[in-house]
Amino acid sequence: MKILVINCGSSSLKYQLIESTDGNVLAKGLAERIGINDSMLTHNANGEKIKIKKDMKDHKDAIKLVLDALVNSDYGVIKDMSEIDAVGHRVVHGGESFTSSVLINDEVLKAITDCIELAPLHNPANIEGIKACQQIMPNVPMVAVFDTAFHQTMPDYAYLYPIPYEYYTKYRIRRYGFHGTSHKYVSNRAAEILNKPIEDLKIITCHLGNGSSIAAVKYGKSIDTSMGFTPLEGLAMGTRSGSIDPSIISYLMEKENISAEEVVNILNKKSGVYGISGISSDFRDLEDAAFKNGDERAQLALNVFAYRVKKTIGAYAAAMGGVDVIVFTAGVGENGPEIREFILDGLEFLGFSLDKEKNKVRGKETIISTPNSKVSVMVVPTNEEYMIAKDTEKIVKSIK
Repeated sequence: MKILVINCGSSSLKYQLIESTDGNVLAKGLAERIGINDSMLTHNANGEKIKIKKDMKDHKDAIKLVLDALVNSDYGVIKDMSEIDAVGHRVVHGGESFTSSVLINDEVLKAITDCIELAPLHNPANIEGIKACQQIMPNVPMVAVFDTAFHQTMPDYAYLYPIPYEYYTKYRIRRYGFHGTSHKYVSNRAAEILNKPIEDLKIITCHLGNGSSIAAVKYGKSIDTSMGFTPLEGLAMGTRSGSIDPSIISYLMEKENISAEEVVNILNKKSGVYGISGISSDFRDLEDAAFKNGDERAQLALNVFAYRVKKTIGAYAAAMGGVDVIVFTAGVGENGPEIREFILDGLEFLGFSLDKEKNKVRGKETIISTPNSKVSVMVVPTNEEYMIAKDTEKIVKSIK
């Protein structure tokens, strides 16, 4: 099946056309500045990168431009739209309504709409993309794949906050977790690489990038994850603070004479390794500053990041009663051998030894622990789009 995978942001649209059988990416691209001046589509297919400058007043215009590019006689990859068997939409927040991917209908769309208050920056754009596709391709099945769904297997004692219970029942305040599609993909892929049933494994997946989260995957199910009610909880990240003492918010409001909204903006956009280093939220810049130039604050930022990851790995090993596999993925996890070594240093008591030569790898599937290690440590590049395509294929086939 040819699956079009759509990931809509507020003013952007990423897409891939995937052959679900073998995961071959036929085309991919990015529509930028939707609803803004100088909007542009960058389309990659057949080894070529095509830039198309054209006004896109909304996501419907962007979808039309994407489909035109896919069927273009010069740089397209299909003859006509009838070759697209289904569309898989990334949806950030499904709340408690969805524990897996689902075929989109009016009821599903309403439930996604009801979650807007939980993800005000993401869900509206996801809905725009779904509606645009429905208008242009009314007869093509659409599937919603949720960032939060994989973590809906967390037990109540893991997802509830110790605040008055009425706030959970009234406002759905609880831990939801994110990056679920990535955690699901890499945990399954790790089991495949080891040729062991995932139902027999305790896996800790570390999705480390500008946005970072860790999941405890016990026997194929997420039982805990570091992000919470929003993606702000958990690890220190590129610009996000991660978990802090909540009293800091009111303290800063008073000291700086700013609103709660302004403080939360600081915690989301001006904190993390960027806030500590004062240099950048890009870990490559921090590594250059720390390792080549000896910048102490850049080194401190990396240490804070690595320490929080290390603590969380230890906590999740405790939560699962042990660990069989530790997986690193995403931009930093896949491409940061020095940071991986920082993180793993001191965790050897879990049952592994790091092979420093194998750890020099970037962006490739490999086992970086020594062969005699009881616990396997791995690098597995994530592939969220392929996971969305496979979920979409499974659901569409089940209704035929």
